[in-house]
Amino acid sequence: MADVKEQSISQTHLQTFSELLEEGTLSEVREKLSELHSAEIAFLIESVPSETRSTIWELVPLDSSGDILLHVNDEVRAELISQTDKQELVAATEKLDTDDLADIFQDLPDIVSREVLQSMDLQDRQRLEAVLSFPDDTAGGLMNTDTITIRPDISLETVFRYLRFRSEMPDTTDNLIVVDRKDNYLGVLSLTKLLTNDPALNVSDIMGKKVRAIPVTQSAKEVASMFEKHDLVSAPVVDENNILMGRITIDDVVDVIRDEADHSFMRMAGLNEEDDMFAPVVVSSRRRTIWLGVNLVTALLAAWVIGLFDATIEKMVALAVLMPVVASMGGIAGSQTLTLVIRGIALDQIGDTNARQLLMKELAVGALNGLIWASIIAGITILWFNDFLLGAIIAAAILINLIVAALAGATIPLFLKKLHIDPALAGNVVLTTVTDVVGFFAFLSLAALFLV
Repeated sequence: MADVKEQSISQTHLQTFSELLEEGTLSEVREKLSELHSAEIAFLIESVPSETRSTIWELVPLDSSGDILLHVNDEVRAELISQTDKQELVAATEKLDTDDLADIFQDLPDIVSREVLQSMDLQDRQRLEAVLSFPDDTAGGLMNTDTITIRPDISLETVFRYLRFRSEMPDTTDNLIVVDRKDNYLGVLSLTKLLTNDPALNVSDIMGKKVRAIPVTQSAKEVASMFEKHDLVSAPVVDENNILMGRITIDDVVDVIRDEADHSFMRMAGLNEEDDMFAPVVVSSRRRTIWLGVNLVTALLAAWVIGLFDATIEKMVALAVLMPVVASMGGIAGSQTLTLVIRGIALDQIGDTNARQLLMKELAVGALNGLIWASIIAGITILWFNDFLLGAIIAAAILINLIVAALAGATIPLFLKKLHIDPALAGNVVLTTVTDVVGFFAFLSLAALFLV
């Protein structure tokens, strides 16, 4: 329900701004933009054509522009950066946290990135360089270095005085990180425990030692899974020697989860989640042409199988009428298994230990559904064409195709994963080819054997 409401609000904003821009009331547009969150402005910018996008970007408040660049996709970000004055870009990045700045730093022009580095103090520059030294899709690339560390041998009263002296804490701070004098990670002290225990106690008396630190090289996907399983708000990041490097917070993990969902959804269509919805026609066409070419090759393979039985089809028109039924049933059944397995792989629920059991279960499901629907389709065929043998043949073809579809749907993603190919990208194409070829071949070969 919340998602529906959020979408409704976004669409309302989009409609409002479209009307204001058409009327030419730019002062009202500027005023409305100042009332919106950066993420909402980013949504508006991504949702309008390029010429309108430029107008909105010129009207956004300067103190919001850095956050907006974070929220838009890569292509739109590059377009906005190219339209922005160099000094304005430097000013836009000044208020960004280190981990956020690292996300867009590589996209900035060289002259801007140099000025940004020169404007930072030594400590912030070192923090940024530490984050940039790791790939984006690792814990090191996600982490922020704005940690609050304390020693285990001090009292809670001392911690209170230290926090009052700092006067502020980093956003999304739920724990203070406990380290020794050499910055070795020891545990965490939750703010709840700090506030509810005797100030005379030492940190070591109440600190949590079971909170596992995240290795700096761990993948972003595994980090997101850990946050989900353990309901974390933040987690410390350490190097291979257990030295504290920084921390990851839930807001960064939410971005990872969203990006992963976008990635899987778009890759199933052969697209990129960073593609601009309003990219030029030629650019969009070029990207999709490759995918259409791959699909053509697989379609021609299925057509070749049909061509092997052209004489059979000419003698019995009913075969041409019923062929799509066989292929369609196999395709749907296979897609169900394929989706289930891809999801299991994404959640790390499927591996060598349980793949065989899942395969046997899906084969059983395919066989049961095959028997049920083969009977139903056979009955319809007999009533339609008044031919019991044709009904038996299509029933056999349906049963064979649904079992093969289950086998293909379960094994194709695992096979592609071993080849380091994204199952969400290639799985559907391979599956469709298998179910079409097997369905057509089974149906037509049985027809050629018993009917013609």
